[in-house]
Amino acid sequence: MNKYFEKNEAEKYVFYKIPKALFTDQKYCSVSTDAKMLYALLLDRMYLSTIKQGQELLHFGHDKIIRLFGEFEKADLIQRNRQGQGKANIIYLKKF
Repeated sequence: MNKYFEKNEAEKYVFYKIPKALFTDQKYCSVSTDAKMLYALLLDRMYLSTIKQGQELLHFGHDKIIRLFGEFEKADLIQRNRQGQGKANIIYLKKF
């Protein structure tokens, strides 16, 4: 069994896309690589996501995910709408 990927195997895999602008645009230079990875996961889903889902997918703790979402807000990449006590925030991805 060959331990290397072959050209025809590439289409067997699904990938997350990370927008180049997150790396090339000066506006996003303060956004951490971990936050950029989380943004790619959110972009792939294109609908409501939760802090718990981010923790599960990236194996990060609650505090780290909260901090990453804070980076998104500071960079104007998301909008969080608070729904009130005991309800989850609705998170909208903004176009960059």
